[in-house]
Amino acid sequence: MHGPLAGVTIVAMEQAVAAPMCTRVLADFGARVIKVENPTGGDFARDYDDVVNGPGGLAAHFVWCNRGKESVTLNLKSPAGLDVLHRLLDGADAFVSNLAPGATARLGLGRADLAERHPNVIPVEIDGYGPGGPISHKRAYDLLVQAESGSCAVTGHPGMPAKPGPAMADFTTGLYAALSILALLHGRAERPGPAPGVELSLFDVMTDIMGYQLTYTQHTGVDQQPLGVSAPAVAPYGAFPTGDGQTVVLGTTNDREWQRLAREIIRRPDLADDARLRTNADRCAHRDEINAAIESWCAERDLDEIQKTADAAGIGNSRYNLPSEVVEHPQLTARDRWRTVGSPKGDIPTLLPPPVISGFEAPMGAVPGLGEHTDAVLAELGLTAHDIARLRDEGAIGPAYP
Repeated sequence: MHGPLAGVTIVAMEQAVAAPMCTRVLADFGARVIKVENPTGGDFARDYDDVVNGPGGLAAHFVWCNRGKESVTLNLKSPAGLDVLHRLLDGADAFVSNLAPGATARLGLGRADLAERHPNVIPVEIDGYGPGGPISHKRAYDLLVQAESGSCAVTGHPGMPAKPGPAMADFTTGLYAALSILALLHGRAERPGPAPGVELSLFDVMTDIMGYQLTYTQHTGVDQQPLGVSAPAVAPYGAFPTGDGQTVVLGTTNDREWQRLAREIIRRPDLADDARLRTNADRCAHRDEINAAIESWCAERDLDEIQKTADAAGIGNSRYNLPSEVVEHPQLTARDRWRTVGSPKGDIPTLLPPPVISGFEAPMGAVPGLGEHTDAVLAELGLTAHDIARLRDEGAIGPAYP
């Protein structure tokens, strides 16, 4: 089966995680992604580290976000390089960028410019805080936006805030951008006029993700405190050390589950019958007392016994894993989730994208070297070897790929 997005072409001027994740998702569905990079270094995420097939290998962030793309190096300060970009956009369906605020407009690639010169191209611009506000001008990286949006304040422990480990702002903004492109591709043949533009800010996405916490605070005036591996909205729900030196995460999400946990698992009918613990709100108010009872029960049993008991009672539970343990997770192995992709530094193991679509498997193309596809893509535009050599001599494109 051809990919659902076969025949769709995305041109991207992207860096770091948010925009590259958007276009990687589209590539996983079969779209062609042409990644336009500066000849002197390219996407700066290429140099975050060199741990993949290292030393001297590829950066982990870059490998994660850029499989299945074609890298073309263009000097956009050169009129000839900018002209090549416009020729690429002539055949594109969307143009994705996450450069500094105002950078695309200065290049003549803003939404109004594209509407006039490339009316069929969907312009997608990702920035930090969105235009028109008092902090629109500020640099915006994942950590900065997570702090600004309140995410760090509800993560960690009281008095010890923390950034959520994954790049939540970048990753989810990339997904929203990909979803926006898919929405606009749908039914575009019936839509008159230039393609609508999409503006996405990391801050808007993170404040959306913070929806529960913001709603709670709006209606109570209370800033909920972080609870480590737990949740302020539900009790009991958290991590507990086991008798064999591991950690189990378990808990309840409703009153019926609480009754089963208290009666069938920790064998505390007194807690099950306690009127102070009747509702979830009651249990949240007495969280420490409940947690102490569960912790005492878990400390006397090994992880396997706890999980089998919880499963038999229909109570959700999981093992607290380190990343090194997730890499070897039997669930991933049993479901054949690992694949191998190529790269300039050799083959790399990588996970399949999450959607499982019957009759289709993501193409899982190689991670591109800087400028690896420049000559081939320019040849598709009708440029001869002589034309390409001339552009290279003029500094409009990057060096020939080794």
